[in-house]
Amino acid sequence: MRIKSIIVVVMLAFVVMTAGVRMSYADIEVREASVEDIEKAEHYLKNLKTAQARFVQTTHIGQQLVGTFYLSRPGKLRFEYDPPSKSFVVADGLFIYFYDGELEEQTNAPIGATLANFFLRKDFSLNDDLIVKDAKWANNLLQIKVVQAEEPDAGSITFAFDKSPFTLKKWRVVDGQGMITEVELFYLTSGIKHKDGLFVYKDPARADRKPTYND
Repeated sequence: MRIKSIIVVVMLAFVVMTAGVRMSYADIEVREASVEDIEKAEHYLKNLKTAQARFVQTTHIGQQLVGTFYLSRPGKLRFEYDPPSKSFVVADGLFIYFYDGELEEQTNAPIGATLANFFLRKDFSLNDDLIVKDAKWANNLLQIKVVQAEEPDAGSITFAFDKSPFTLKKWRVVDGQGMITEVELFYLTSGIKHKDGLFVYKDPARADRKPTYND
């Protein structure tokens, strides 16, 4: 699978629960999350304004890609893949650009047309455009599965949080065809200042490297 296809799966594929029920499967304890757990996750994501982390991305065919993730809410993120890959993803506040380093070409989409919009918007909420379909603790991770309210069968995103300290650890995207892509974060740092130009699409093929829009 080409890198562009992998990236598109990642970005386009971004209830009240009853507490206290416990079940054990092998060595993994599973229990339903409480309303307070969901509210804590919502509060965390709402207040996660800037961040940087290393990531490992695993596709539905088991391929793994490694790189650095950058976030600046509202509206901006960047996935920078490690060499030898020259591919990257960048959201500039209006559009998400997908650059395929192998083909040396880019495609783009309005942020509002992607599931990333729910995470990148200024006023993050798990109540308006999203429905919480499942929320549970499993293997010390709080896992919250959400779908679009208007298109619940179009795919889902599951956010997973470490318990202590409470931190975003990973997310899993399941597209409408059931294909799964997971991104796991390491060494997440929040509240940082990013360098200028990090969230602007610049065509690597251009000698002047000046920002370009919707080429």
